[in-house]
Amino acid sequence: MASAGRGVINPYAQMRQVPEFEVTSAQVRAGEPLPASVFGADAGGADQSPQLAWSGAPEGTLSYAITCFDPDAPTGSGFWHWAVANVPADVTSLAAGAGDPSHGLLPEGAITLPNEMRVPAFIGAGPPEGTGVHHYWFVVHALNVAHIDIDPQATPAVLGFMMRDAVVGRAILVGTGEFGGAA
Repeated sequence: MASAGRGVINPYAQMRQVPEFEVTSAQVRAGEPLPASVFGADAGGADQSPQLAWSGAPEGTLSYAITCFDPDAPTGSGFWHWAVANVPADVTSLAAGAGDPSHGLLPEGAITLPNEMRVPAFIGAGPPEGTGVHHYWFVVHALNVAHIDIDPQATPAVLGFMMRDAVVGRAILVGTGEFGGAA
């Protein structure tokens, strides 16, 4: 959990450093609170993944993976809200709500891995009371492979391991949330 004394936990600080590119969102603004729709249903939100658009990926990008991680969750290991693998290189945006597979908004061939609740969908923010401000890392990972051969039931952490040597760039957008933030 981040606190005023410790600052923001960067889950990518210890990973191999790669070039950055840009990701933007109509809903999420860097360093600002998430909108109510991006909070979990149990926290007064809609469990809606935000719209994301990216540009400037490094040459040689053959696919993307998109993840959302909260390193501030009081679990000792953070909390994975979303992980999508095998997004084709010619796709440079996802519509709001693409995290719900029933909406059919992901490109053909992309797979959504189970989140921490073991549901293959986006699960919105829901910081427990008394845990302060949480940081939600929406990351678009540019990969130099067209496909990650991953079991659709694998965890987002397994995806991170399997793609670690294929990442050639990262676009990062961090929004915040705290208990009661969707109210």
